[in-house]
Amino acid sequence: MSERREQVVDAAIRVLGGRGLRQLTHRAVDAEAGLPAGSTSNYLRTREAMIRAIVARIGELEQAQWRQLTDAGPPQPDQLAAQLSQVVAAATGAQRQLTLARHALFVEAAHDLRLREPLIAGWTEVHNWATGWLAQLDIAEPAQTARLLLEYLDGLILHQLALAEPTDPTSRIDRLLAGLGLAPAAARRTMT
Repeated sequence: MSERREQVVDAAIRVLGGRGLRQLTHRAVDAEAGLPAGSTSNYLRTREAMIRAIVARIGELEQAQWRQLTDAGPPQPDQLAAQLSQVVAAATGAQRQLTLARHALFVEAAHDLRLREPLIAGWTEVHNWATGWLAQLDIAEPAQTARLLLEYLDGLILHQLALAEPTDPTSRIDRLLAGLGLAPAAARRTMT
């Protein structure tokens, strides 16, 4: 992706995440990117092309975020809740607009079947990554556990974004991990 096209797509993500899907126009993206009127349409001729580019770019950015987590090494049971809490904090803090844009696209995919395929592909990549990462813990069903964790984190993130409830989720994540048998023995004892 050229630097200018990336600038346009990143501006489109900010518009979508900051103002919603109805406000996602070529003119709004031009203004957000600080470009002359008509510039966005040079790179993304249609609104559909803009949305598809947003989906692809969100996938790239989110995969890079997850890779940062794996670069820290294999997961440690006593640090897993804190690591996943950092993911939630980033998604609801520094990456808030990106996360809101992703969720707006998920809702739109309920009405626009053409969006489902690339969104499912992106989710599958993250799920595969999470499965491999969790498999390092030598658990019985890493794919199922990864799915449960990702779905829980998505719900937690959505809840914090929609209800402006920026509480530290570490203790809740710890309880979930204990229920899944992934928490240290001390945390599992508090569940009983």
